[in-house]
Amino acid sequence: MNPPKSRENSITRYYIAEENLVGSVKEQKADYDLMAAVMICLGKETDSGTDLLKLLNVLLSTETGSQNKCQILEEDFHIRMTQTLESEVSLMCNLSKGVEEKGIQKGIQKGIDKGITAMILTLKELQISSDVILKQICEKFGLTEETAEMYLKEIS
Repeated sequence: MNPPKSRENSITRYYIAEENLVGSVKEQKADYDLMAAVMICLGKETDSGTDLLKLLNVLLSTETGSQNKCQILEEDFHIRMTQTLESEVSLMCNLSKGVEEKGIQKGIQKGIDKGITAMILTLKELQISSDVILKQICEKFGLTEETAEMYLKEIS
């Protein structure tokens, strides 16, 4: 979804090819070319270049709401919006928002964890007693004593 600029709006296929390093064995392609990988790198909708990339950019965009997506699908791609299709687009939008929210929450928690750890380390360097540290992190971060003790034990 967020490739480097050099890969934006590209579709690349990778596949297995036969190369004889020693000898000259010739195998039928159907016997070894059993796997391919296709990498689709999206970019900005307006720069997509092909209808397929534009369609994927519209469908997978986290900035475009479901109503706008449905409108673009109808107007630009002539896809007739049925009630079922509209609900599927809406569901897909809500799913991506849920994934985004979950990621934000994880990031916030990691930040809080780092803040608590940094505070404990700093107070330990200042030779503050464990009881005072425990009390401080409970107050500053709204932790239960049990949770605060877990942080303290992790660092000790």
